[in-house]
Amino acid sequence: MTLLPYHQAHDYRYLIKRWRAVARAAELRLQVLTEAAGEKIFYLENSQKHGELSQVYLSAGVHGDEPAAAWGLLVWAESHITDLKQGSFLIFPCLNPHGLKLNTRVDDRGLDMNRRFHLEDDPISGPWRQITSNRSLHICLCLHEDYDAQGTYVYELGSAKRAVAAAILEDCSQPISPDPRKTIDGQRVQAGVIRRSAVHSDLLGLPEAIVLWQLGCPLTLTFETPSEFSLDDRVQAHAAFVTAALRHVLQS
Repeated sequence: MTLLPYHQAHDYRYLIKRWRAVARAAELRLQVLTEAAGEKIFYLENSQKHGELSQVYLSAGVHGDEPAAAWGLLVWAESHITDLKQGSFLIFPCLNPHGLKLNTRVDDRGLDMNRRFHLEDDPISGPWRQITSNRSLHICLCLHEDYDAQGTYVYELGSAKRAVAAAILEDCSQPISPDPRKTIDGQRVQAGVIRRSAVHSDLLGLPEAIVLWQLGCPLTLTFETPSEFSLDDRVQAHAAFVTAALRHVLQS
């Protein structure tokens, strides 16, 4: 998949056009979460299975300057139509369309959404919380990118019994290998994995993955690719991560 020659890496409407095709093919409902800066923010769901099965949560595009996450999720979806039909999914393809269009981390208010998911009165995280708090979530995958990264890595939040991130990273080490650093953002890393079983109480703002864990999801994985690497490689890495993560968790 080549994006840059067509200048479409930050084309939100083209991204959603392709998600509409996925929704039709996979029999998913494409619904409006809310609207921000003149753009509708969408989510997709297997409507007939809501309430019957624990759902897989997938999201991307929280930070607009991390485009490979949004496109990688789309590429995965386009190649897993049967899985989408047969499974139970809740998908947020791009939570920050304004940021994606302008290639910026923040939203249209100049705010970092990934420090606001705990706020019930926020115009974006508020509706998001209403939906996610009423779902039974089995696993949550949050896709991101990191300017300073030297490879891929994962924040894993869950019990030790469910620790799977190392095996997932090993399975999707192509086209980008795991980050070799021993510490990232002041936290200890082992083979590209930052493990958490608890959350610090003094955080000023809560990211998506932590709030999902607080809402009852037993395992949240935040995947990061190095945003200075090839866009096509990063897109492929995100798609490979989703494939490997669901294989390890859903078949275990």
